[in-house]
Amino acid sequence: MQDDSQVLYFNGTILTVDEEFSIPEAVLTAGDRVVAVGSFAALRKQASPNVRLRDLGGLTMIPGFIDPHGHFPDSGFLALFRVDLAPPPIGDCSSMTAVFDRLSDRLRSTPAGDWVIGARLDPDGLAEGRFPTRDELDRLSDRHPVWIGHFTGHGGVANSAALAFRGVDETTPNPPDGVFGRTPDGGRLNGLLTGPTAMGALGATEFMMNADGFARAMDVASQEYLNEGVTLAQNAYATGPLLEWFRELSEERLDGVERRDWAVHVPVVVLPCGNLGRLPTDGEFGRSRGKVRGVRFGPRKFFADGSLHVQTACLSRPYHRPLNGDPGFRCEPAITVDGMVGRMMPHHQEGSQLHVHVNGDRAADILLDAFARILDRHPRQDHRHTLIHAQTLRSDQLDRIAELGLSVSFFSAHIHYWGEYHRQVSLGPERAETISPARSAANRRIRFTIHNDTTVTPMRPLHLMWCAASRRTTSGRVLGSNERISPKEALIAHTRDAAWQVFEERECGTIETGKRADLAILSANPLVDAESIREIRVVETVLGGTAISNSPT
Repeated sequence: MQDDSQVLYFNGTILTVDEEFSIPEAVLTAGDRVVAVGSFAALRKQASPNVRLRDLGGLTMIPGFIDPHGHFPDSGFLALFRVDLAPPPIGDCSSMTAVFDRLSDRLRSTPAGDWVIGARLDPDGLAEGRFPTRDELDRLSDRHPVWIGHFTGHGGVANSAALAFRGVDETTPNPPDGVFGRTPDGGRLNGLLTGPTAMGALGATEFMMNADGFARAMDVASQEYLNEGVTLAQNAYATGPLLEWFRELSEERLDGVERRDWAVHVPVVVLPCGNLGRLPTDGEFGRSRGKVRGVRFGPRKFFADGSLHVQTACLSRPYHRPLNGDPGFRCEPAITVDGMVGRMMPHHQEGSQLHVHVNGDRAADILLDAFARILDRHPRQDHRHTLIHAQTLRSDQLDRIAELGLSVSFFSAHIHYWGEYHRQVSLGPERAETISPARSAANRRIRFTIHNDTTVTPMRPLHLMWCAASRRTTSGRVLGSNERISPKEALIAHTRDAAWQVFEERECGTIETGKRADLAILSANPLVDAESIREIRVVETVLGGTAISNSPT
């Protein structure tokens, strides 16, 4: 019986990223699987007479990129339903006037009473260097609730209607681990909400979404990711509503939404937030590793602190330039060792993997103490618990991570986009040199990944590899040359180890016999020159054996 689904790829540089980092002449696929890797002559002889020959013409093939930490399909939400306020170099919104003009354009086309959501605001990137105020947003409209999210997702500013929706007024005290911003006299709310407990539902904005909007966002985000060679996405903080949409969409039973061809949608690993409690298993609605039409529920997600930008990350030494004017400010932790053990232990005991957001080294001290206690009381082999972002890890903490068998996912894109900010404001020149210390992790044989945290930064894997390998800021400064990793290490971190970090290594992450035919074909070899990686294009993406035509970007 002839197999008409076979494709033989040859005449290019094929980087399998397997353990030997072998570079074969050819790859043979059939259906959604790789069936052989080796010499062109051997694979041509093995292949069906009807095999389709795919001459790479000197291009480079790699495994499809895997997103180790992001918020799919948030980029679809941004494109369809939010006002993008990102300043350069990500966007072009560089002044308060531009912010107000874009919001006004959306307000004019939005029915009274409906929400207008702005996203990716970075006050430091605006000429005025500040957030808009509640009063300024009220002047734009008193007929719409308006909410503008900070690019980190750890804060934002609301107009009066949005504050009323949030249920807070001048008499509402600050919640634990959150702040309701006030005018200089300390009385009236100024619209600024910092921290997840202060933002409440405004932080996720799921209240303004529906099933059809979610499905449309999946379409848009999938095309974006496929254009960049990404063949496995991640939603790293799924609340109850998001989990339900993912589950229903995976079963193609969303009310009012037509059936979609899931062969052209990016599969996604979904991380339920840790406060949801125990979830059903065995593919119903929880931890199952089974493939349910492209959706798999993965690690449980927890938070240890917040963001360096809004200075809710907890540091062992004060911020270089504290935004609140207190020279000793370092953000005191809202977590304790006992508290983190109590929250994480039940999930560890039931066999779940844990991913924990931690940015400050003081919070990391507490988290590592908690993991040490958990693993001492209930040892578990190959748990792959992972620290997410981990931007300010010290050398002694990396030693502990290696001893505990933990993994790390570094937010290496920060080095380029906000390295100068960290050098001048949050950390200062000395500490900024070691932000996202991937080289130090590699030297300790810690398995790590690198991520974009999309939509904080765009889903651009090749640019991310360049960030980790070059460590150049927007000014061209090399920030911490001793923490550079090689292009090869960056590629491994975004493919093989990204699959391993979420227990997907048997299915993807390398080009090997039996694995999914998830491939990216590049315009050049990313291992040749670290400085030129960001100039390389993704020519074609192959998802489960299906070649996807990349749209112009």
